[in-house]
Amino acid sequence: MESFFLEYGNLLLRWLHVIAAIAWIGESIYFVMLDLSLHAPRGEHARKLGVYGEMWAVHGGGFYHNQKYLTNPAELPDDLHWSFWKSYTTWLSGFGLFMLLYLLRADIYLVNPASPWEWARNMNGTEAGILAVAFLVIGYNVYSRLCRIISPTVERDGLLSVAVGVMMVAVAWLTTQIFPGRAAFLITGALMATCMSASVLFWIIPGQRRMVKALKAGEKPNPLDGLLGKQRSVHNTYFTLPVIFLMLSNHYSFTYTNEYAWVIMSLFIFAGAVIRQYFVLRHTGKNDLRYPLAGIAMLAIIGWIAAPSPAPAAASAPAAQTGQAGGAVAPSQAAVTVEQVHGIVMARCTECHSAKPTQAGFAAAPAGIMLDTNEQTLQHADQIKQVVASKYMPLANLTQMTDEERAVIAAWNGK
Repeated sequence: MESFFLEYGNLLLRWLHVIAAIAWIGESIYFVMLDLSLHAPRGEHARKLGVYGEMWAVHGGGFYHNQKYLTNPAELPDDLHWSFWKSYTTWLSGFGLFMLLYLLRADIYLVNPASPWEWARNMNGTEAGILAVAFLVIGYNVYSRLCRIISPTVERDGLLSVAVGVMMVAVAWLTTQIFPGRAAFLITGALMATCMSASVLFWIIPGQRRMVKALKAGEKPNPLDGLLGKQRSVHNTYFTLPVIFLMLSNHYSFTYTNEYAWVIMSLFIFAGAVIRQYFVLRHTGKNDLRYPLAGIAMLAIIGWIAAPSPAPAAASAPAAQTGQAGGAVAPSQAAVTVEQVHGIVMARCTECHSAKPTQAGFAAAPAGIMLDTNEQTLQHADQIKQVVASKYMPLANLTQMTDEERAVIAAWNGK
């Protein structure tokens, strides 16, 4: 029953997280479009009132007239709309999911027995969980420090962008060395999302509140508050597409089980950023195809890196007889059959990947992948071969799959 409630909590939190994220990202993309689509006010009256830019739009059967003031609107209503709860709800629900799915099972999901570093292999669940959370806290503080040191007055944002890019490559490499692949991708995405939401909490909203307070007091707001808020907002828009990919990557094992997973992750981050840059420029009337072409080139490189090696010829593939536990013994030179592979799968994988999991903490098969029959094993042949070869599965090798069993699955042609 406990497993069911954990699974149901997962469903509700994920639902909330996705809805809040759609609302936050959609609003963020809309305001970037609006800000870049403004043109100088055409009317003399608007210019006298301090209108910086305006845009007319039609939507939903009506017409909208958007006007932007930098720091000096003639009046400021009490029912001013603020944009922050979507950000906070997205982060809080996401962290709740991280606690439910990873921190509560850190010994399974966050400890990497295949890490090249002995200290990481020997961590217990509590230590791995603390380190994962530390990545979010320390990562945000490093990012914020870079902003304050390199471009405190928003005059060197180009150099700052390079520094943030280098930081993300370092994070991608570190997480893939320390944590299992899927967790590494998620933690990197969570760090970027933390930087986004923390920028709203600690920089964008406080700066806007100071500006509003000054205006209501009849004082001139500090323009740096607006500039710094804009700086963090711009970073957020370039983080958007990479974060969405990193949150979805757990469905695609070929990304996080690859030997060069950190390279794949880094390329996806930069591909998302340059593709977003193309659309940002489109809002200003520019159609610079170099950016989408660069993004496509990076995606092509990812495909080349992630593509599986050609399967060995069936005639030379070793087969195995299975023991009572489904373990592989005495490989022969005949082709490996699905029955032999399924015997290993039944012994090592179906504690979790079953219609009725027996592993504590699992109310349903992870990712909906059930391997109770030969047909289901065949259906997921490519995924099985990939995650077994990379030693990502079984998680933390809880079921003690042997190297001989992995060799049998590696030699299987998936038929």
